Amino acid sequence: MRIGIDLGGTKIEALALADDGQSLHRERLPTPRHDYEGTLAAIGELVRRCEQATGATGTVGVGMPGAISPATGLVKNANSTWLNGQPFAEDLQKVLARPVRFANDANCLALSEATDGAAAGAEVVFGIILGTGVGGGLVVRGQGIVGANAVGGEWGHNMLPWPEDGEYPGPACYCGLSGCIESWLSGPAFARDFHQRTGREATAAEVLAFATAGDAQAEEAWQRYERRLARALASLINIVDPDVIVAGGGLSNVARLFEHVPQLWDRWVFSDRVDTRLVPAKFGDSSGVRGAAWLWGS
Repeated sequence: MRIGIDLGGTKIEALALADDGQSLHRERLPTPRHDYEGTLAAIGELVRRCEQATGATGTVGVGMPGAISPATGLVKNANSTWLNGQPFAEDLQKVLARPVRFANDANCLALSEATDGAAAGAEVVFGIILGTGVGGGLVVRGQGIVGANAVGGEWGHNMLPWPEDGEYPGPACYCGLSGCIESWLSGPAFARDFHQRTGREATAAEVLAFATAGDAQAEEAWQRYERRLARALASLINIVDPDVIVAGGGLSNVARLFEHVPQLWDRWVFSDRVDTRLVPAKFGDSSGVRGAAWLWGS
């Protein structure tokens, strides 16, 4: 049995998988935000519940925001900032009393979808998360690409390319820079952009509902979002040239993105034709936890 843990900003999900990929048990707990010890305890409790429900002991893989630094062994680059600078890998292995494998949450999404999801059979797969944060992960021939600095696929912390009027230098990002893709394309960033343009407070989901109902300001906001996403993905295609881009996270539930964005990105992709496919994750918001379980291989 393999147990996957998806450590998100608002929830922690655990999934126990059989060898054939069948789901055996699934459970979620709210993330103890800004509580490092509480986060460790919540993961330990979820693993215990998985093993109690299945009557089996499992390997554990964790999909997490940010990465474990090869230089220090500490967490870096996590938008769940209470993890940064902590010996998370060491501490969690003590809590669980076993080896644990770790990967960036977007790498887990990409691995899951490349293994048996929407990009199964594709040679080069890039996974993006459009949610509380914006992440990216790269899988080539079934292998996740971590990189020498453990930042392989960190698409969200490049600057939004080809900035248009009013987009430079861009919003401040928690990483210390300005204008990062994450600071434009995360759910909170989209809601902030709508508020700044209209003076109206709303969540990303509410803005979409307004647009669907014919609200002109909300429709303009979604068109800005789609154009920004198209530019960001065009730059990615110019560098990686993936067969498939798979999107997860809350904003990936907006079906129109998968039609509109590929209609826009041609202008910025350095090719006479763009064959890259943009698709939603087959396993939705559970794809990351499946990928975490698959960190122990098939």
